Amino acid sequence: MRHLDNLILNTDSYKASHWLQYPPQTEATFFYVESRGGVYERTVFFGLQAILKEYLAVPVTHAQVDEARDFFAAHGEPFNEAGWRHIVDAHGGRLPLRIRAVPEGSVVPTHQALVTIESTDPACYWLPSYLETLLLRLWYPVTVATQSWHLKQLIRQYLDLSCDDPAAQIGFKLHDFGARGVSSAESAGLGAAAHLVNFFGTDTVSGVLTARAYYGEAMAGYSIPAAEHSTITSWGRDREVDAYRNMLRQFARPGALVAVVSDSYDIYTAIREHWGKTLRDDVVASGATLVVRPDSGEPVDVVHQCLVLLDEAFGHTVNAKGYKLLKHVRVIQGDGINPNSIRAILERVTKAGYSAENLAFGMGGALLQGINRDTQKFALKCSAAKIAGQWIDVFKAPVTDPGKQSKRGRLALLRHREFGSWRTVPVDETLARPEDHVPEPGWDHALETVWENGVLLRDWTFAQVRERSNV
Repeated sequence: MRHLDNLILNTDSYKASHWLQYPPQTEATFFYVESRGGVYERTVFFGLQAILKEYLAVPVTHAQVDEARDFFAAHGEPFNEAGWRHIVDAHGGRLPLRIRAVPEGSVVPTHQALVTIESTDPACYWLPSYLETLLLRLWYPVTVATQSWHLKQLIRQYLDLSCDDPAAQIGFKLHDFGARGVSSAESAGLGAAAHLVNFFGTDTVSGVLTARAYYGEAMAGYSIPAAEHSTITSWGRDREVDAYRNMLRQFARPGALVAVVSDSYDIYTAIREHWGKTLRDDVVASGATLVVRPDSGEPVDVVHQCLVLLDEAFGHTVNAKGYKLLKHVRVIQGDGINPNSIRAILERVTKAGYSAENLAFGMGGALLQGINRDTQKFALKCSAAKIAGQWIDVFKAPVTDPGKQSKRGRLALLRHREFGSWRTVPVDETLARPEDHVPEPGWDHALETVWENGVLLRDWTFAQVRERSNV
C-alpha cells in the first residue's frame, strides 16, 4: 500500500500532539519494550531487524513533512512541523535515535526489557514516543516466534519419548498453513518468518521471502507437492481412486514425500480401499512416502483411527524405544490444530503405541492469527526523561491493575554468564549511557546497540537467529 509509505503518518493520531505535553526543558526520553507476562513465561525475540530495515532505513523528506502537515491540519491535530523539518535538515532525514535490543533469536523470560529506545538530539526528545505505534508492532513476530518455539518443545517432548532420532525429525513437524488466514501480506511475511526461526516447513511463500530480504537466508523453508480438495474432487466421487493414482504418477519418486488430502468423501474408505488395497502396491513400489491428510472431524479421534487403518494396510516396524513406526506412510493433520489439540493428539497416539514420528501438523490461523498483543502482554513505556539537565524516573503504577506497573529509570538488561538468568536493572543517572553501567561479578550486558542515528549496527543472519533459539 504505497499510500502508507510516509513514516510520519505511521503513528496514532494523538501522537501528533504529544510533543506539546512534555514538561518544559525536556531534553531526552528513554523508553523500553517488555512482555509483562502472558500465556508463555519465555519469549523468543525476533523481527526488530526487519522493522528497522523496512521503515527506519529510508530517510524522511520535506515532501513527507508537507503531506503530514496537511493531513493533521485537516484531521484536527497539531503537528510538530518544525521538529520534523529539523530532522530533515540537521540529520538528513535519519531519525536521531539509539535502539538497543537483545540479539534476535534470544529466549528471554517475561518481565525483562527486550528493547530500549532513546532520543539522541535534545530537539527531538519527543521522537521515541512518536514511534511507539510502529515499533510496538514488534509484538507480532515475537509472539508468533514464541508460540512456535513452545510448540517445538511440546512436540520434541513426545519425539524424545517415542522416536529414535528426535533431532532429525523435529524441524518438519509443524508446517505453516497460515498464509490465507492472516490479515495482510506483511503479517504473512513477518509471522511466517518468525515460525521459520523454529521449523523448516512452510507453505507461506512470503515468510521465506521475508527471511531472505531482511536476514540474508537464501531458502529458509521448504514444502512438498500436496493435493487440495479441488484437485481431488474435480475427478468426481466415482474416480476418487484415479485422482490418488495421478498423485502417485506425478510426484511419487524414491525418497520423495507426497501429501494427499483424503477426506473429500470418506477418509476411512479412502484408507481401507483406495490406499490400503487398490493403490497399496503402487505406493510401496514408488519408493516415496505417502502422507495422508485428514481434514475434517474430531482431530484426536480421526488421527488415531487413520494411524490404525494405515497400520493395518501397510504394517509397521518397532523402533528402539518400543513404538510403532508405519511403513511407507505418514499422517499430517492440518484441521483444528492449536496448542491444545497438538498435545491431545500426541498423547493419544503415543499411549496407543505409535511413535510421534508418524505425525506432522499443519497449523494455519492459530499459528499466524490466533494471537494478539495481550497474548504476551506487550508494552512500550517511558521509564526516564532528562529535564533541565537532570534524569528523572518516569513510571506508572495504577492502583486498579498492579500488573501494569512500569519500570523506572534508564535500564540495562543483564545476563549471568554461568547460570543464564536475566535481570533488568536501572542505572546510575550520572552515567552517559546505560551500557556504561558496570555489572556485578558474573553478569554481562545483554542488550546490544542495533541502530543509531539511522545506521544499522547489527545485521543478524537467519542462521544466527536460529542458533540462538536452539540453545
